[in-house]
Parts: sequence; C-alpha cells; structure tokens
Amino acid sequence: MGKLLCDSSAVAETLPMHAPAVAWREPNGEGTDPIGVAVDPAGDGGVTLWEDVAGLEDQQRKCLQRLQSKGVLWRHPRDKDAPPVVFHLSHGGDVSSDGNCLFTASGKAMGGAARGANARELRRRTVQRFTVDIGSASPEERELVEEAIRHMYSPDLKIGWGVHVVQEVKLLAKKSDRIGLDSAIDELVQLGMQREMAAESIYKERCIPVNDGPSWAKYMSISGSPDDEHDIITLQYTEEGLLSVDENRAGHAAAFGDDIAIECLATEFKREIFVVQAHGSDAMVDEENCLFFLPHRPRAEICEPPFFLFMKGTGWCGAGADHYEPLIAHPSSLVSPEKVAAVL
Repeated sequence: MGKLLCDSSAVAETLPMHAPAVAWREPNGEGTDPIGVAVDPAGDGGVTLWEDVAGLEDQQRKCLQRLQSKGVLWRHPRDKDAPPVVFHLSHGGDVSSDGNCLFTASGKAMGGAARGANARELRRRTVQRFTVDIGSASPEERELVEEAIRHMYSPDLKIGWGVHVVQEVKLLAKKSDRIGLDSAIDELVQLGMQREMAAESIYKERCIPVNDGPSWAKYMSISGSPDDEHDIITLQYTEEGLLSVDENRAGHAAAFGDDIAIECLATEFKREIFVVQAHGSDAMVDEENCLFFLPHRPRAEICEPPFFLFMKGTGWCGAGADHYEPLIAHPSSLVSPEKVAAVL
C-alpha cells in the first residue's frame, strides 16, 4: 500500500541536489532494451494481460490497453538533446498486500537494474538515502520536509475534517517495551478507564510519534518482520474523537511507502518513477481521462530510463493510496507523438 497525501515535487525540491545532470545513455538504434528497463523478452512470461487484471472497470481497462498498444512518450527532462523514447506498458503481475508493495513492485518494475535487491533491501536503501539527504539539508529545507511528515503521520486533529472522514496518527513502540506498555495499560483499566482510552493514553505518552526526519526513518524501516526494532501503533480518529486503536500485537504491520520514499527511491537509482493511477467511475473526470501520471524525479542526475508503477485510485480519498503493482516497460523506436497514448 502507499500514501499520497503531500506534494512530492515540493518535498523533492526542498532536499539538496547532489550533482548536475549527466549525459543520458541512449537505447541502441536497433530498438532493443535500454539499460535498466524491466522487459519480457518472450512476450508472455511475467506479464499479465489487462483483460485479466482484477478490479478494473471497462473504461479503465480500455485506457490501460492503449498504454500497452500505443505506448507513452518520454523525454529526458534535463537533457533536451536526448532523443525521446516510447514505452509500451504491460501489467507486471500481482504483488502481496503486506505493506511492502511499493518496494516489491519497484523491484519487479526495474528488473535487472534492481540487481537482485529484494523488498527489504530496497526499503533499507530508501531509508539510507533519506538519512543522507536530510542530514545535508539546511534548517529551512529540513523544516519543510518535516512539515510534510507531520501532515501525513501526526496531523493536527483540530483541522482537516473537510477533506478526511478518518485521520490516523502513527506511533512507534519498541518491541522490547511491549510488556511494560501492556502492564501500564492494564493498570489504567483496573482503575476504571476504558481499554481503548487507556491504550491511547499510554501509547501517546510512551511511544515515538512520527513527526520528524529521524522518526520517519525509523518508521519507514519497518517491514513487518520479527527483526524490526519497532512496531507500528495506529490511532484512528473521526471529528468526534478516538475511533479505534490498532495495537499491531503480532508486529506484522509494515510502513506503507509514501511520496517521500518514492522520491528517495528515484534518487537512489537515478531515474524518474511514474505512478500510473487509474481512477474508477467514482472519481473519473470523464471517460477519456481516467488515467493520471504522477511523476517523481530524483534529486540528482538522471542516468537511467524511468520505471512505472500502477495504482488503482479510489474516489473517497482523492489521492489513491490503495496498492502498488509493477508495470513492465517495453521500449520501442520513436513514432509520431500524435500516435502515442500519452506524452509524459
């Protein structure tokens, strides 16, 4: 799953650039694969036909089939002399809905460019990149990033109800502290406090709020593994007050990849990432415009072609945040821009 609640381009621009743009490495003239693009050489293995992808409405499916048949045209954003490339986009298959889907899907979409890194390794590299970048940011840049973090994970519950029906607060509990936390909650329950109110009180008092760079790095490191240092506690609120407390007692909850994570992943691999969002009829602008391309640029040079992720949008939140799946990009020789499904 993923969370797209902040302006990713604004966040990217606040963190420092590392180097000027370098020369783009072109695909060869025979129409074979550019370096680092996941392709299906046989034309079938690892690729799912859009007709077979579950949960799509007819209009969504029709628009996605055009991406596969006509392709999308991409130009290097920082090298105007580089030739454009057309990518035909196929569905790369399902990935587990275990909270690690951003990283699992990214590994599949990058193919060989991921160099065998699994979802946990990609998560680790994402957090490491963030830590380096935030460490070299100016105080003003850091504050802008941390404002976005607070907006996503420690929101001001006095505002925002015109947009959200439910807001969440994320807290981090050390696995080694769980017994002590349980004892403190039980003490309040024995004094007559309701269990959820007692849990809210103790977790807010003793756990780490996700509200700055260091706590975001701790949060985004959580993959739902027994090896994680922390467990994620989620407090859900409506405008009337506390709705529920997800204590995550089994420790299986993973940190969903957000816009900041995608920007860090793009920077780490020096390539753009496009999230292709397909809206259903509940949020469709019109039948011909149900697809949106959300670009995430690296904060340094672009040395590789982009890769693409797919997300089914939901109307109720207006920002997607359902589930990431890989798209397999098949590069081809340039055709007229008028003949492609979209120009990025």
